[in-house]
Amino acid sequence: MDPLPWKITLVCGASGAGKTRLALPLSRRYGLPLTEVDDIVTAVTALTTPRQAPALHFWNTHPEAAAWPPDALADLHFTVAEALRPGLRAVIEDHLAFDAPVVLEGDYVLPELAAGYDGAVRAVVVQEADPAQLVANFAAREPGPDQHVRAASGVVIGAELARRAGAAGQAVVAARPWADLVERADRALRGR
Repeated sequence: MDPLPWKITLVCGASGAGKTRLALPLSRRYGLPLTEVDDIVTAVTALTTPRQAPALHFWNTHPEAAAWPPDALADLHFTVAEALRPGLRAVIEDHLAFDAPVVLEGDYVLPELAAGYDGAVRAVVVQEADPAQLVANFAAREPGPDQHVRAASGVVIGAELARRAGAAGQAVVAARPWADLVERADRALRGR
């Protein structure tokens, strides 16, 4: 395996698209630790109040939002991602400053976070465009009612992340076929 010409790998995608399915084996392939942004969100939410960080607490303070239409849910997703942007930039910059390569994965990781680091940070968006597949993915990991609206918003989020990745010169890979997802993502990240 060729050495990585970059330090930080960002794995982006909508919930249920296959980010973890990619990030864990990719981190093993690269011999790097994996940091899950969900853990960062949990920590920041525990350390703040809804008044201090309303976007991060929105789901807890507005449970009715789960019934919003897909486009509104997608807008909320990007509002939370923007609220997290300074914190994620700080994590990226800390890893770069201490020469501590890492794979960073999560729902709120934006591909444009890779910009401005002279190629030391690269991003890949895992995109699943089939809402039925997203529903099946949710059902496999979160037993409960079907999540058709969440899946529909995931398609909108995935399309916007792919658009942003293209604008930022970052990679996009289809989630399926899963069997070669790691290979395809690695090639895309390396620009091959």
